[in-house]
Amino acid sequence: MGDVTEKEMDNLTFKSDTVLSDVHIHCPNKRHLMVRLNAVGQPVFLSHFKLLWNTDNSASEKSGRESTAEREHQYSSGDELCDKDRNNLKNERESNTEGLEALLDDDGDLEVVRRPRSTSDLEAEDLSRDRVYPVILMKGKEDDFEDEEQECTCTDVVKIEHTMATPLEDVGKQVWRAAFLLADYVLFKRDMFRCCTVLELGAGTGVTSIIMGTVASRVYCTDVGDDLLAMCEQNVALNKHLMEPGGGEIKVKELDWLKDEFCTDPEALFSWSEEEIADLHDHCTVIMAADVFYDDDLTDALFRTLYRITHNLKKSCTVFLAIEKRLNFTLRHMDITCEAYSHFRNTLNDLENLQDGKMKYIVEPIKPDFCQFLSYERIEQLELWKITADQLT
Repeated sequence: MGDVTEKEMDNLTFKSDTVLSDVHIHCPNKRHLMVRLNAVGQPVFLSHFKLLWNTDNSASEKSGRESTAEREHQYSSGDELCDKDRNNLKNERESNTEGLEALLDDDGDLEVVRRPRSTSDLEAEDLSRDRVYPVILMKGKEDDFEDEEQECTCTDVVKIEHTMATPLEDVGKQVWRAAFLLADYVLFKRDMFRCCTVLELGAGTGVTSIIMGTVASRVYCTDVGDDLLAMCEQNVALNKHLMEPGGGEIKVKELDWLKDEFCTDPEALFSWSEEEIADLHDHCTVIMAADVFYDDDLTDALFRTLYRITHNLKKSCTVFLAIEKRLNFTLRHMDITCEAYSHFRNTLNDLENLQDGKMKYIVEPIKPDFCQFLSYERIEQLELWKITADQLT
């Protein structure tokens, strides 16, 4: 840790193959605690994501049971809660932009306040223009980070270790907006998922599995790569208190979409036992995946995995897929396109039109106008899809 200086970490260095999630730069000057370097030398950060429970009284004055009962009541309040949460989120966003006002001239035209070409740092601060890169806290500054979150109770915050600005092959180590969208839906429809056995594909940091673990009976949280899975397991441990009231269990396992079988090697760190595979096939009724559709080959592999697993399940299964439609300008088309999304939609249509006499899939979109329980930018490019999988034989 001593090899990484504070000055170096204050300014993130981007290379041509660097990918950075919008979640990590959503709030200017967001504070992240750097906790360690992972096995490949990447800085690992700890971030707190506040849950918008919308409690009227301080949770610190309630016992754990009373706090849980309060949450149950809130979820059952439906549209009223949804409106309150939207207002809370709106107020939070407005507070982040406090002091910024639209100025109109005598004719009613907008006057844009621009930064002078030459200005000192002090003058720049007066313009209320925040830098967009996060503030990195080094080891030894944990107290400052904890003070920032002191008003949040244990049931208010999800703690997630993650990396930032990774190569494309390591994007699973970051947190993505579609994972929050799917987590919101789980919290909004918690009765639907209560006591279920759930499989998440491409779980990444595990944030959606952790939220699902607050209501489901058992969650198999899967991905590939020992370093990523170890980070995911650490995040599950950091949020164990969120799952304890409901008795949920999360098992972090390896599941490679490019392989036809589960990893059962007893020497592998995140392998499956025969009992766990049998439990998945006997009881799983929900499969989910969030923001995993960015490579055509991996998209094809995921849908093959979906088919194989749903065909082997003993019960009917519902699949939830969250995706962010990312627009890019390509030289090949000389236009703004979204090739990864287009391939996802084509593959989704192929699945729905499949006629092999074994499986039937019904695909329908879910309008993302449900309550928002996590603070993130729910942009119009975020989509949620529901697939009902039934065996015909």
